[in-house]
Amino acid sequence: MTTSGLHTSSLRTLELHYRGKVRDIYTIDDNHWLIIASDRVSAFDVILPNVIPDKGKLLTKLALFWFERTAQQIPNHLAAMSLEEVLKDPQDLEQARGRSMIVKRLKPLPVEAVVRGYIIGSGWKDYLDSGAICGIELTKGLKQADQLPSVLFTPATKAALGDHDENISFETMIETIGEPLAIQVRDISIKIYKEAASYALDRGIIIADTKFEFGLDENNTLTLMDEILTPDSSRFWEAELWQPGTSPASYDKQYMRDYLETVEGWDKTDPGPVLPDEVIAGSLSRYQEAIDRLTQS
Repeated sequence: MTTSGLHTSSLRTLELHYRGKVRDIYTIDDNHWLIIASDRVSAFDVILPNVIPDKGKLLTKLALFWFERTAQQIPNHLAAMSLEEVLKDPQDLEQARGRSMIVKRLKPLPVEAVVRGYIIGSGWKDYLDSGAICGIELTKGLKQADQLPSVLFTPATKAALGDHDENISFETMIETIGEPLAIQVRDISIKIYKEAASYALDRGIIIADTKFEFGLDENNTLTLMDEILTPDSSRFWEAELWQPGTSPASYDKQYMRDYLETVEGWDKTDPGPVLPDEVIAGSLSRYQEAIDRLTQS
C-alpha cells in the first residue's frame, strides 16, 4: 500500500510551473494551467514520504462536486477544456486522468478565507490564551469542539511552501486587499460555508471549519480557486460521535495528525516520519466514506 499511488507527477509534454505540498501545476498556455492532485500527504506543513493511494482522485472528485454546487453563487477557476485536448501523450494522460483540473490563470489574493463554525485547532488554542479567536471576543466557558454562537470569518496569510499560515484580523485583510474586496470575500465565504455545512449535516457530517482561496480574473471578477470543502481544506467530523469537550472523530487529516503527535523524536520539521500501513488505510477509508456520503444523492 505504501508504494502505490502517485507521489510526484512527471508530464513530458507540459512545463512544470509549480509543485506544492499536494498539487503539481503545469503550464498549458498563457491563460490556462493543468493542476494535478497527487497522492502526497502533508501534515504540519511537512510533506511525508508516504502516499495515500488515490487520495488525489478522491479530493478532485469532491472539489469538482462543490464547484458545481456553488457555480451559481460565484464564478470558479474551471476552464471549458477537456483533458484529451490538452494531453496527447498516453503516459501523460494516464497520470492526470481522474485527478486533474484544467483551470483559468488568475491573480490570486494574498489571503486565505477561513470560516469557523466550531471551536477547534488554532482557534481553540487562541481562545484558551486570550478568550478570543483572531481578536474576535467570545463568550466565556466554551469547550473544545463547541459549536460557536455564530459563524466566524478569520482570514490568514498565505505562506510560502514549508512555512506556516498566520491568522490575521479582518482589519489587516482590509489593509491588504481593500475594504470592498475584503467584504465580498468574507460574505461569500460565510454564505458558501453555511450552505455546505447544512447540506453535509443532513448526511451525518459536521464541517467544523474550512478555508477558501480566491483570485481575480482579467476583468477583476472575484473567482473561487484551488480546492473547496475537501478533507484537506476542512475539518469533517462524524456528527453522531460529536461531543463538546473532546477531539471529535474525523474524516480529515486529523486522524493522521493524531498519530504523528505520538511519534517520539519528531519535531514537525523535515524529514517527516513514514506512516504505517494501518494509518494509511485508516486515512483512506475515512476520505472515501466522507466523499461517498457527500456526493451520493
